[in-house]
Amino acid sequence: MSERPISRFPVPELSALPEDIRDKILAVQEKAGFVPNVFLALAHRPDEFRAFFAYHDALMEKEGGLTKAEREMIVVATSGANGCLYCVVAHGAILRIRAKNPRVADQVATNYRKAEITPRQRAMLDYALKVALRSEEIDEPDFAALRTHGFGDDDIWDIGAIAAFFALSNRLANMSSMRPNDEFFLMGRLPKA
Repeated sequence: MSERPISRFPVPELSALPEDIRDKILAVQEKAGFVPNVFLALAHRPDEFRAFFAYHDALMEKEGGLTKAEREMIVVATSGANGCLYCVVAHGAILRIRAKNPRVADQVATNYRKAEITPRQRAMLDYALKVALRSEEIDEPDFAALRTHGFGDDDIWDIGAIAAFFALSNRLANMSSMRPNDEFFLMGRLPKA
C-alpha cells in the first residue's frame, strides 16, 4: 500500500460528510470493495462533488449507441493524452473489465492507433482526441468520418462530451496530485479465481 496522501488538498472524514455524499461513497465501496480515491478527494467540496458525479453518471452510465467499454476507451485514450495517471489507471481497470481484454487499456492509453480495436473504435478515438486536445479544429469532415462508421448525432455528442468532461477531470486530478488506488493496478488483468 502507498503511504502518499491521496490528494494535496484536504480529505474529509467520511463521518463529517453530508449524508447524500456519504451514502454515495458507501454504495460505491459496497459495489467495488474499496473507495476510489476520486470520491474522497472531491468530497471536501460537496456542491462540486454532486455536480461532478451527476454529470459523470449521466455520461458514463446511460444506454445508447456506445457500449460502456467504448465509453471507458474514450476516457483512457484522452486521459493518456492529457497525462492523467489517476484516470488512466482507474478507468483502465474498468476498461479491462468491461472489454474483457487485459491488454486493451494499456494499448489505448499509450497509442490507440496500434491497439486491438475496431476501425469504428479508432474513428471514435480520433474524434475524442481532437475534442480533448484541439477542439477548435473540429469541422464537418470530422462528423462525416464518424457517420461512415454508423455513429449518429447522439453518439457523436456522447463521444465529445465524454472527452470534454474527462479533460476537466484530468486537470482536477493532476492539479490535486490525486493518487490512484492500489487496487486498480491489478483489476481485470487476470481471470477471477
